[in-house]
Amino acid sequence: MITNKTQLDGDTSKSMNSYLAPLVQQIQPSGIRKFFDLAAGSKDIISLGVGEPDFKTPWHVREACVYSLERGFTGYTSNAGMPELREGIANYLHTRFAVEYDPANQIIATVGGSEAIDLALRALIAPGDEILIPEPCYISYSPITAIGGGIPVGVETFGENNFKITAEALEAKITPRSKILILCYPSNPTGAIMSREDWEPIAKVVVKHDLIVISDEIYAELTYGSNHVSFASLPGMIDRTILVSGFSKAFAMTGWRMGYACGHPDLIAAMLKIHQYTVMCAPSMGQVAALEALTNGMEEKDRMADSYNQRRRLIVKGLRDAGLECHEPQGAFYAFPSVQRTGLTSDQFAQRLLLEYKVAAVPGSVFGLGGEGYLRCSYATSVSQLNEAVDRIGTFVAQLERERLE
Repeated sequence: MITNKTQLDGDTSKSMNSYLAPLVQQIQPSGIRKFFDLAAGSKDIISLGVGEPDFKTPWHVREACVYSLERGFTGYTSNAGMPELREGIANYLHTRFAVEYDPANQIIATVGGSEAIDLALRALIAPGDEILIPEPCYISYSPITAIGGGIPVGVETFGENNFKITAEALEAKITPRSKILILCYPSNPTGAIMSREDWEPIAKVVVKHDLIVISDEIYAELTYGSNHVSFASLPGMIDRTILVSGFSKAFAMTGWRMGYACGHPDLIAAMLKIHQYTVMCAPSMGQVAALEALTNGMEEKDRMADSYNQRRRLIVKGLRDAGLECHEPQGAFYAFPSVQRTGLTSDQFAQRLLLEYKVAAVPGSVFGLGGEGYLRCSYATSVSQLNEAVDRIGTFVAQLERERLE
């Protein structure tokens, strides 16, 4: 059997990797997926790892999709997305977060929020541009930046400040090559949020240094105790900001791969050109489902958010009772406890927790600067599973304390 081109040429000494782009070869596989390969095939694992709701997509959303298929709605839509969906997104953002976009030329429906981020970066980056990324953060920002020819620059945030980005930390990393600031609040992995008072000094830095902002607000509907403040809602920021969001987290629609981006018409037009040549349009049946979620899904969204809030309180108390310091996450569905007191690195702690106590969580080190010494624990799982997981973590921490004293 011929397995690669080099064998056709009779040269078996040359690896197929030699054909790969050097930039792609340098990018490391996802730290989350790499870690969870260890759990593959293991039994009795409680997973606090993957950032995915444990709820099923509400039935009326699925039914709307099925009905559209029965009617034969299976073709392409407009490249930017169905006009009805873009209008629904515009109405939703105006009602919920006080930002206004023209659905005709300021909104594009994308294949998940991930495509929206990729489009924004590719539309903006010139080779050598520096992209400022508060860390710990969602693991895709830096690799996508590098693939686009930019230089990712981490801006560290700290637990003692509830992992909020500060103007001082941001200023310290800015150079003449700084061009884009990526924001993700509520934060994956820390659960941090930013208030309007927190945002105001950041906005001043953005104006001072003429930055463009990509604001990933995928967890905007998952805040506890206060409402989400969109960065684009600050005075003067809407034209400087590409707002990215989607339906995966709050509406339990991860597999539908439906997202969107909103921004200045010139920026959206540039993103649309790339979108046209890569994916054509977001899936038509997914767009129908997304519109149904926006139109009739708010009650279920709120019910799911209330459930996450209950679990949030449970896991934070459980982790603290287990002997781990844990700041109180105010958004998303992640807790980010410190494991530093155990003397293990985050990777060592996560591996032993998985292998010895069958609890899967993500080492904080994979999320960039400031992540080492922490563990990301998703509480988007059942209460019974969470209770069992924190019991196992408590037993593990007690075992580590005994080992330390021996």
